Amino acid sequence: MDQNPLIQIKNISKQYKGATFLSLDNVNLEIKSGEVYGLLGPNGAGKTTLISILCGLIKPSSGDVSIFGKDLKQETKEIQKEIGVVPQEYALYPKLTARENLFYFGSMFGMTKAQLKPIISSHLEALGLLPFADKKIKTFSGGMKRRVNLIAGILHDPKLLFLDEPTVGVDVQSKQAITTKLKELNDVGTTIIYTSHHLREAQDLCSLVGIIDSGKIIAENTPAKLISETKDARNLEDVFIELTGRELRDYA
Repeated sequence: MDQNPLIQIKNISKQYKGATFLSLDNVNLEIKSGEVYGLLGPNGAGKTTLISILCGLIKPSSGDVSIFGKDLKQETKEIQKEIGVVPQEYALYPKLTARENLFYFGSMFGMTKAQLKPIISSHLEALGLLPFADKKIKTFSGGMKRRVNLIAGILHDPKLLFLDEPTVGVDVQSKQAITTKLKELNDVGTTIIYTSHHLREAQDLCSLVGIIDSGKIIAENTPAKLISETKDARNLEDVFIELTGRELRDYA
């Protein structure tokens, strides 16, 4: 069995133009195939910057990244073909129906209508959306939009899936539907990188957690070990507060 990490991050730093601080400060990480990796941290800790670099959307100021054994700087397009991205903001066209949106996003991956038709129907059914497939997105609730957003990111069966707050602002039923789908994807071999402020959800979903603060990874382990190694911690939320403090992290 191949023991090489699926993602290898070496000494990654990022300083945005005009900034007086590093958004990422010499980050080193290895993530193996099949993990559900939770990247957790306060607002402004560097989560979105790191995910954006891994998706090839922005470039690091220094350091190297390899994904699938390929150099991200040299083979960005090849890597992007094999990853899925589910952003926090809805990446949907409100005046199109759910099905029309999904046909459009699937076509961007080079998939034909004939290929997409059964895949779209299967995902819509699994996430309770088939009765609403031909209704416009603008009529959907937040939870329904989140579920369509997820489907748009997995139509091409990516080996690696990035999710940024995939259950923010949804009802309990939608949250359960989304997390159930993510577990099913992981069970068939999809590696998942996940950011969230829902720490109880992360505790249940993630096989490994990295906590980032001020651009540095300050802890990494399984949820159970992080809890057991932190004094008086009963859950991942207690660990998070102990490591990152109680200071408010609002920023504009």
